[in-house]
Amino acid sequence: MPLNVPPVPAGAEASVLDALREPTVWLPLPLQRHRESLRLVCPLPVHELAPVTGLTVPPRSRLAGWRFLLDRDGVTVGGAQTDLTASGWEFSHFSAGPFIASTARAVALAESMATPFQPRLLSVPELYMVTLWLHADPAADPASGSPEPQDLLVPLAPAPPGIAAERPARTDALLPLVTSRLAPLGLAS
Repeated sequence: MPLNVPPVPAGAEASVLDALREPTVWLPLPLQRHRESLRLVCPLPVHELAPVTGLTVPPRSRLAGWRFLLDRDGVTVGGAQTDLTASGWEFSHFSAGPFIASTARAVALAESMATPFQPRLLSVPELYMVTLWLHADPAADPASGSPEPQDLLVPLAPAPPGIAAERPARTDALLPLVTSRLAPLGLAS
């Protein structure tokens, strides 16, 4: 079933398109030669998991930006991110690497599922972990909400040790594992 990709805020997309047109903005070397032929695909709201305050507190997240996959001739070759700032949407960076390829594979996996979802990304900065967050309410406001127990999370590769990359897990199963990883670091009480 196709994913219900929410509409992208105009300013978010415009900031990335402006950066693509600006020759002085840094692009990863593999993308530099193809700047003109790159297309924005698969826009995903990026939520950041709030710092963990305890093992029994439900997870909270906040919208931090939007990430776009960059396509060239039908192949995902990179990513671009825009961040939400106090003054609006601001281009952040272009990227290439394992999270990009893993995002494309996780989205393809999600598109093959029978259940409709709204795709989002959930970042856990303390673990350098990103997941494809499949929100169970496909019509939800993409700027709000936190992971719900029935949502699915697909950790992107590379995932932290002991967490299976590119395998969907219910939020209520995966987030306690993530939370327990943060607790020994003194990040949870």
